[in-house]
Amino acid sequence: QVQLVESGGGLVQAGGSLRLSCAASGRTFSNYAMAWFRQAPGKEREFVATIDWSSSNTLYADSVKGRFTISRDNAKNTVYLQMNRLKPEDTAVYYCAARRDGISTLSTPYDYWGQGTQVTVSS
Repeated sequence: QVQLVESGGGLVQAGGSLRLSCAASGRTFSNYAMAWFRQAPGKEREFVATIDWSSSNTLYADSVKGRFTISRDNAKNTVYLQMNRLKPEDTAVYYCAARRDGISTLSTPYDYWGQGTQVTVSS
């Protein structure tokens, strides 16, 4: 089992920045690919970014490319999402996810999920 706890969400004005953190416990964190997804009210959960175990490979949704950066610190069992130039359409609950194999932009392959952290961007 892997337990994931997100933090760092909040209210920010458009153009501002936030850094989300996801702390993992349980199995060996460095064996897992990690990802961030988000879900806005009335919408389906969507992929945001993913990173492999060694940080060699990352993928981003087109909507966040160039503004968001995913990173991880295996020594701290933590994955981060740096979000810059935030827009009102980035408003959502952001979820951290983990899977034993390689990266994926789909939600179904991920075995473990956090409870989510709310990000609200005001215009």
